[in-house]
Amino acid sequence: MAQVPLEYPQGAAGEGPPAVGVALQTLRQRQRLSLDELSRRAGVSKSMLSQIERNLANPTVAVLWRLSNALGVALGELLAGGAPQRPDTEIALLQPHAIPALKSPDGRCDLRILGPIELAGRFEWYELSVEPGGVLASEPHEAGTREHLSVLGGALTVRSGADERRVRHGETARYAADVAHSIGNAGKTAASALLVVVHPG
Repeated sequence: MAQVPLEYPQGAAGEGPPAVGVALQTLRQRQRLSLDELSRRAGVSKSMLSQIERNLANPTVAVLWRLSNALGVALGELLAGGAPQRPDTEIALLQPHAIPALKSPDGRCDLRILGPIELAGRFEWYELSVEPGGVLASEPHEAGTREHLSVLGGALTVRSGADERRVRHGETARYAADVAHSIGNAGKTAASALLVVVHPG
């Protein structure tokens, strides 16, 4: 994915951002990986990994995508701070401030992470808003990954490998996400969509 800085949601009581560093260290140690090995797998420097684990660096989405792919987990698992999940026994209501969000460098694309952490690694879904001229570009995900984009308002242009299609209001595009792909808004009005990412079983 492009170099997209994270927008960490604040809790109702002024809580800080998710403990990405703690989650990264927990996942790395669970898989018995050294900093050197994870650095090699993810293409992220050892010093940067160390800073992230100590919460001294604010990683971009591109870095988090590389780390999640190297660890074989979904991005949401890193954003969750490694918090254990308890079985649902009642209706759980998630407030808007508790939903992690991503923003493109030019501020024209907003991606809200709607999928629950217990489904991480299987499929995720997002609310996507793209202003005119905005583009959300992604590097290839793991082999077999597919995306499903349902446009709820306006129109978006989807590129997957060498193919390109314009997706209008009410239409859904299904395409390979294990190649370079992007979602852009070439129109004059804002567009919104639901984006579902399905990982290989």
